[in-house]
Amino acid sequence: VADQNKSMEFYSSLLQQTPILHVPGMTQFQMSEKHVLGLMPEAGIKWLLGDALKKDPSSGSGIPRAELYISVQNPESYHDRALQLGAELLSPVQERNWGDRAGYVLDADGHVIAFSS
Repeated sequence: VADQNKSMEFYSSLLQQTPILHVPGMTQFQMSEKHVLGLMPEAGIKWLLGDALKKDPSSGSGIPRAELYISVQNPESYHDRALQLGAELLSPVQERNWGDRAGYVLDADGHVIAFSS
């Protein structure tokens, strides 16, 4: 993410939870018993992985680099909350041809977030 604190505030409000970890360089949210959402500053991942990364992540800011597909009981409420928090609308919640009801938004870093049931 470009701004760790800004992203932490967005995801805290969106997910309605406090991060389980928030230190310089990493923020984590417990999504389920086995799943954690980690937010790492762009500079941090570049520092961590160095030359193994062919491109600097900051060169892709605003370009979708990940999709977070979240299954929830009420995708409309999450989708609406994301929009109220400043996410950009990609697609409203609707029936999808794979059997889910899902809606899509972009967060401030351009990551795709889907809320489905």
